[in-house]
Amino acid sequence: NPNAFDYPHETFREHLGGTYGVMVYQEDVMKICHHFAGLELGESDVLRRVMNGKKHKRKEFEAIKRKFFNNCKVKGHSNELSQEVWRQIESFAGYSFCKAHSASFAVESFQSLYLKAYYPLEFMVAVVNNFGGFYSTEIYLHEARMCGATIHAPCVNHSRFLTHIYKEEVYIGFIHLKSLETKVAKRIVEERMTRGAYRNLDDFVNRVRLGREQLDILIRIGAFRFTGMNKYELMWEKNAVFSTEKKYPKTNLLFDDGFEKFELPQLNEGRFDQAFDEIELLGFPLCSPFSLLEQKVERTVEAKDIKKYTMQRIRLLGYFVTYKKLRTSKGKPMAFGTWIDPSGDFFDTTHFPQSLDAFPFKGKGCYLVEGKVVTDFGFPSVEVDRIEKLPLVKDGRY
Repeated sequence: NPNAFDYPHETFREHLGGTYGVMVYQEDVMKICHHFAGLELGESDVLRRVMNGKKHKRKEFEAIKRKFFNNCKVKGHSNELSQEVWRQIESFAGYSFCKAHSASFAVESFQSLYLKAYYPLEFMVAVVNNFGGFYSTEIYLHEARMCGATIHAPCVNHSRFLTHIYKEEVYIGFIHLKSLETKVAKRIVEERMTRGAYRNLDDFVNRVRLGREQLDILIRIGAFRFTGMNKYELMWEKNAVFSTEKKYPKTNLLFDDGFEKFELPQLNEGRFDQAFDEIELLGFPLCSPFSLLEQKVERTVEAKDIKKYTMQRIRLLGYFVTYKKLRTSKGKPMAFGTWIDPSGDFFDTTHFPQSLDAFPFKGKGCYLVEGKVVTDFGFPSVEVDRIEKLPLVKDGRY
């Protein structure tokens, strides 16, 4: 109720009436310092910058503070009122923004929220291509998947340099392939846009100039899966079609001579080979990381059901996303964790000092999380008793 309070002073009603006497912007701090305490605008700005964490001389700050209270006394303000106004200024100024900054962020926030709500796939792809945000590329692609997208590894006939979306099909851009040269990635796209899709591996190596190691990266990530051949068959065929001495014409070949065919031995791709190549080349698998666990874990709760177990101890499977370190009032380290469960839903954990010390985070991977469910303002989280990083299946190629 805007009428259920009193302004600390008439100056607040006059200059901060629009926000019911609350200082919202840095300019509001300057207004109160100037109109309530009689400080010069330059002094008010110095005080604002000092409280906002800028470098300053302590003596200068103390001099302005003394002048603030002296001026208040001269103006007839009670010491109690002056102390309260100073408390508000001091507690607020360190967290304030200037009005232009605030308005700009507000507009951008509303625009982003609109796009995320009505165009979630396009929004997530844009975030991936912007290389921004709090989370890693993997998590934004996961969010796109949860919104209905199908995520594809880079493909020479579909991918671009940056990640791209075709309706609900998202193709990861070549830029995310570790060790793939930028000039090679752009050459692949330019050649395809100019002269059409690649027909097979032979056609590709005749049209795109690249080194053997670069071709290996593309084969391993599955960029030639449109041929219907697995990566080991492609590696075999590479030896027949690829030559470092071959010339790379600027135009199509006059005659398509093809290459000599050999009878291939049985070359089978392992069940997890693609996932391990994705982890090595992209930094994360495109399949569920829980499918790579060495052993199946029974009797766990899903994230969507956590609230049903309030004040009870439960077990969850979680794929580590991130954590935030902080300290307790006694200076001991603790943390808040964020995880994804096998269904793709997020859940949060709290790690108090004793638990964090005994069971620290051990990097990226799948964990078994055990703890008590607590609810704060209707939002459930898990107070962790212990976490255990679970082993993955062995990479059978090594």
